[in-house]
Amino acid sequence: MSEELLENFTRQFVEAHQVPVVTFTWQGGEPSLMGLDFYRRALTYQKQYAGGKKIENAFQTNGTRLNDDWCKFFHDNNFLVGISIDGDEHVHNHYRKTFSGRPSFKRVMNGIELLHKHSVEFNTLSVVNDYSSRFASETYKFLKKTGSGFLQFLPAVERISDDAEEKLRLVAPYYNKGARVTEWSVKPTDFGNFLITIFDEWVRTDVARYYVQIFDTTLANFAGENPGLCVFNDTCGDALVMENNGDLFSCDHFVYPESFLGNITQKPLVDLVKSQEQFDFGINKRNSLPRYCLRCDVRFACHGECPKHRIIKSPDGEPGLNYLCEGYKMFFHHVRPYMEFMVKELRSKRPPANVMKWIKNRESQVVKPVEPGRNDPCPCGSGRKYKNCCSRKLFNKQL
Repeated sequence: MSEELLENFTRQFVEAHQVPVVTFTWQGGEPSLMGLDFYRRALTYQKQYAGGKKIENAFQTNGTRLNDDWCKFFHDNNFLVGISIDGDEHVHNHYRKTFSGRPSFKRVMNGIELLHKHSVEFNTLSVVNDYSSRFASETYKFLKKTGSGFLQFLPAVERISDDAEEKLRLVAPYYNKGARVTEWSVKPTDFGNFLITIFDEWVRTDVARYYVQIFDTTLANFAGENPGLCVFNDTCGDALVMENNGDLFSCDHFVYPESFLGNITQKPLVDLVKSQEQFDFGINKRNSLPRYCLRCDVRFACHGECPKHRIIKSPDGEPGLNYLCEGYKMFFHHVRPYMEFMVKELRSKRPPANVMKWIKNRESQVVKPVEPGRNDPCPCGSGRKYKNCCSRKLFNKQL
């Protein structure tokens, strides 16, 4: 990004936000490749155009290039840092390798140590793929040990095409000339089981100690509140992305020609954001739901999730069903009683963390059945003594 565009964008971005706090989110690729001087200039422009508003910055990085200078800069300027790390060493290194094919885990962990050294607030973002989905409990325990108090899990769902004529690899969700889900994408039921496994540990021991994004958003939807995450909102369109040349797209999952809104050097940013094209993009999330979703008992919890993943057909053959639907339904049905309890606590102005005590009390009251005595009537109703009926059958089965 040129310095001229950086200044232009900063001014327009601050002016477009009629709120007291404005957050700049820096992503890439890898945003640290721009170097510290770029962000020092960015802060200068932020101060110049703040106009009394508070400015915050978030920085998503793979952590491999962090050093003392970067971390001191983050601390001194109150940056919130997101670290991309998929799990313990064997999980992370399975896909996250350097350009030369070397593992990156130790470099990321060195970056995390430096963030701790300089007291930089950070959270973690973990991609759940075909491999990492097998290690839910291990991954959750590991991420907590990194010192992250806020965990995000992002399902890997991508399609590729072997269309030689168009030479496409990764393709848009609406591409329909023949594409297949990649082998590294997470399977729907594996993703559901991954979330359930982590949730069962979190809801018993870690509520209000560690924050897992999808659990927070699920609770918000069960409570009828704004989930704060576009993929679980009724409509979308709030996660626009600007490329380094000023091109603006409807969403960072839709950087395709069909979702191009314009360039901020040619048309004001606020006009592009409020355009009819962007409104249509956002409302289409709701309007394009298949009938199968409209009849779903947990539709309120996901609203069809991200349109990027609506690449399969419903059981009745209608297009537009989310690839992860089966996994999400598993998860939402599993967590329902716990979410409903936490909602009651919230509405009674009590902490949702009371769910941990509720679970403990409920599980301690489960009464194990008492085995009948040998000469007691068999509980199956046969009229024979237990020793001559089901007890003998059980004995023979064990043999």
